[in-house]
Amino acid sequence: MRIAVIGGGAAGFFSAIAAKENHPNAHVIIYEKSQKVLSKVKVSGGGRCNVTNGTTSISELAQGYPRGEKQLKKAFSVFNTTHTRDWYERRGVELYTQNDNRVFPKSDDSQTIVDCLSGETKRLGIDVQLGIGISSIEKMESQLQLTFTRDKQKPRTFDKVIVATGGSPSRKGFDWLEQLGHKIEEPVPSLFTFNMPSESVKDLMGVSVQNALVNVQGTKLKSDGPLLITHWGMSGPAILKLSAFGARILSEIGYKFSAQVNWAGEVNNELVMNQLREIIASNPNKLLSNMKPFGLPERMWLYVLSRSELPATKKWNELGKKGLNKLVNTLTNDIYQVKGKTTFKEEFVTCGGVSLDSVNFKTMESRACPNLYFAGEVLDIDGITGGYNFQAAWTTGFIAGKLN
Repeated sequence: MRIAVIGGGAAGFFSAIAAKENHPNAHVIIYEKSQKVLSKVKVSGGGRCNVTNGTTSISELAQGYPRGEKQLKKAFSVFNTTHTRDWYERRGVELYTQNDNRVFPKSDDSQTIVDCLSGETKRLGIDVQLGIGISSIEKMESQLQLTFTRDKQKPRTFDKVIVATGGSPSRKGFDWLEQLGHKIEEPVPSLFTFNMPSESVKDLMGVSVQNALVNVQGTKLKSDGPLLITHWGMSGPAILKLSAFGARILSEIGYKFSAQVNWAGEVNNELVMNQLREIIASNPNKLLSNMKPFGLPERMWLYVLSRSELPATKKWNELGKKGLNKLVNTLTNDIYQVKGKTTFKEEFVTCGGVSLDSVNFKTMESRACPNLYFAGEVLDIDGITGGYNFQAAWTTGFIAGKLN
């Protein structure tokens, strides 16, 4: 049996390894159009590679996918985060879980994961060919013919083909798959940070608030978690989660909207008010600058005071009703104008791609083209930050590699 895997990324390598392990006598070839394999694995997690997420609950894990939750829930019963950890640890890669549930190699070096996957392909005798792109796939009776982008390369036929080409920023990148009868969901960016060119909050670059609530005004989009101020606006898990779940809506409104931030991390304004009243009662003569409520970093608290037009040198018992109301409003209803987005680090993630309706998730086989399988981000699946996108790659790659 001849098996072609198109794409030398995480899903491509994982599905090729699974295919060879399931079909030891098969000839497996990975075709990668660039000169480098596993490049996204290499740069992910700031060069440390966030291999997976620490949650072992399948339903909790599935909730991390704005697109694909329902289908992945079933797929995770076959291969989930526990299986991923076992897979790598059995191959000598020690892993550890951070407090935020992200899982990394103990080496804190993504090269460990790259070496493990590359080592497995060598050990199994999988052929990896670089600089070779595929321009089209044609059905040939019970086989599939691949035509290459290089003129000199003759078309080749295969018994099974796994497509693991990753996401594409434009719909054009999916034309060759649409021609085979697959439904394509329009690709739009997911996992991005918010640009706020006209907002002074950028001066707090590097400040992180551990429990912020954020929502996009005029929509139902909301998120919570750590929020990081950057030199262009806002980032951190709360923003990235919002960008993932709001990918299509935010694209439609041209990334121009008002973001409402609740720095106190408390929905009930009365509770926020009461906490401030308690500070007034117990520390009436202390300066506003000396008592930082809701665990806010000092620079953020001083910024909130300034935004509320309250001098930091004022005493708590001098706040008055008007000052207290202003402070509560800034803490719970701080509005920022977002104009544009920035890609999150080097990790370009898109939503969109091959529609999940076009794929049988029990096998990852195409419903439009027999003997063609899919794995990874080429599908309309994307996760929030925290190892979710790699887990989807390992899971879909593992199932596709069975070639059932």
